[in-house]
Amino acid sequence: MSKNNDYAAFENLNEEQLPVAKHKLHDWTHFAGLYAAEHVAATEFVIGATFVALGAKTMDIILGLLIGNILAVLSWTFITSPIAVETRLSLYTYLNKIAGDSMTKLYNWANVIIFSVISAAMITVSATAVRFAFDIPAQLNWYPTNMWFVIIVFCVGLVVVSIALYGFNAVSEFSGICAPWLFVMFTSGAMVLLPALSLDVLGTTLPYGWNDLISLGDRSIWTGVDSAGEPGIGLVEVIGFAWAANTITHFGLIDMALLRFAKKKSYGLATSTGMMFGHYVAWIAAGIMGAGAAVIIGKTIVELDPGDVAFYALGWSGFVIVIVAGWTTAITNLYRAGLAAQAIFYNHSRKKTTIVVGLITIAIACFPFVFSQILPLLTYAGLLVVPVGGIVFAEHQIFPKIGYTRYWSSYRNLTFSSPAIISWGLGLVFGFGLNALNVMSFFYLFIPTWMFTIIVYTILAGKYGAKNKYPQAEEKERLRNEKIVAYQEEKSKLETTPKKDTTPLSKVIKLVSLTALIITLILAGIVLFDSANENSYVENRETFYRYAFICTVTYFVTAYWALLRGKSKKLS
Repeated sequence: MSKNNDYAAFENLNEEQLPVAKHKLHDWTHFAGLYAAEHVAATEFVIGATFVALGAKTMDIILGLLIGNILAVLSWTFITSPIAVETRLSLYTYLNKIAGDSMTKLYNWANVIIFSVISAAMITVSATAVRFAFDIPAQLNWYPTNMWFVIIVFCVGLVVVSIALYGFNAVSEFSGICAPWLFVMFTSGAMVLLPALSLDVLGTTLPYGWNDLISLGDRSIWTGVDSAGEPGIGLVEVIGFAWAANTITHFGLIDMALLRFAKKKSYGLATSTGMMFGHYVAWIAAGIMGAGAAVIIGKTIVELDPGDVAFYALGWSGFVIVIVAGWTTAITNLYRAGLAAQAIFYNHSRKKTTIVVGLITIAIACFPFVFSQILPLLTYAGLLVVPVGGIVFAEHQIFPKIGYTRYWSSYRNLTFSSPAIISWGLGLVFGFGLNALNVMSFFYLFIPTWMFTIIVYTILAGKYGAKNKYPQAEEKERLRNEKIVAYQEEKSKLETTPKKDTTPLSKVIKLVSLTALIITLILAGIVLFDSANENSYVENRETFYRYAFICTVTYFVTAYWALLRGKSKKLS
């Protein structure tokens, strides 16, 4: 048989169905940038303020978020990354291999729901910035109370759907542009509003030391009392949420799709950029911004939405940060939802399924409860998919160690894996049952649910055929994998390596964009450290609003220009 005939079967498959080729792997810097871009987003405004409303204490926030986010990084490193690197497959493809079409379709339905709701929340967050510009009242009920807000949501949503249809690659690149700017703006916003809090509580524009800073936090931000006047959540709950916030992606293994491109398993540690910058610094900064904005406006933090907070922290740049951060996150998740829907309705194109899912998402986004309840929504979404992660973990990591056969379902040509579907169902009953009985904090429900599903699946799979040996099928699988590697090596010879843009003009443009970020931080530092009294603080704050917006425009123009030049150089 000729090579062409050997490789013909692979030519008809899309890249998603094959392991990632060796020449397409990335180093750790790629993932550091990727996770920083994804996890410094519009949700940080909502979640940061939510911790304030839930009544956490200052030290609980500082320590709890640190511990919880470290646990999340370790979860990616020791659970997700090893499976992703060893298989080089996305979860969707790998799940189909071990559990069949029926299980995969059920799982895709779950993803359509989860990613549509997350996308809807981000559309609502973006709409809060636009409604502020048009002086439309804040939407604080679970339902919309102003028709103009609904119209704004519809318009913002249409933009999101349109870009998800035609421009996902461009948006992915633009997310990389947004990441450093978002981090600078979150940090700057906290620096700008901290003096307002200090003036209100301590009578000075700057706390004199660590003890003063903790006292300021306890008295005006993380007070230990929730919005209902009751004792709030503690250290254990803060750790639990920080760990559970991304269970969809680490324990749930969704991020196999990203980490399958990693050269080494240890690159799971690169997720620390997203966790430490986005889920640590940005959550703390958002809490400070929310409390500071509440002092300036004269309202409680639960009466504010992200548009209020961002404007009083950053001026017109605040509108940009809420819109851009919500925009990038919404598009990414809507694209994922469209892909999952297309996998279910495979006779229809991704564009058609994305349009339908997008319209439903826009309808959901009209109801503000979606973004106001994002914290429990993320936790429950994680609980929904964590059993699937447990099934895959058991098959890949545990089965070889106990003498079971990995891929046994595929070797038996089963399209319906009873052990997988039953285990998922029992895992959901177990997890949500624990929640209904209030046995433990729902932030930690994913741990016993994951373990329970692993045990159930291992027992059931053993009864259905995983204990058996399939030498002929295993040899066929080995030969197929060797052919795939050879096929990909042949293809790599036909692909050219992209050239880096090192022209002097591009270097100058990148320097200008970096300078714009540095100037923004310097201006925020002046507000924080050079405001002797209330009058000078207000004057410095107004100066920051004005010039930070100029820096924002400068940054995006030059950063996008550099991106376009880099792409043209690679193509030439």
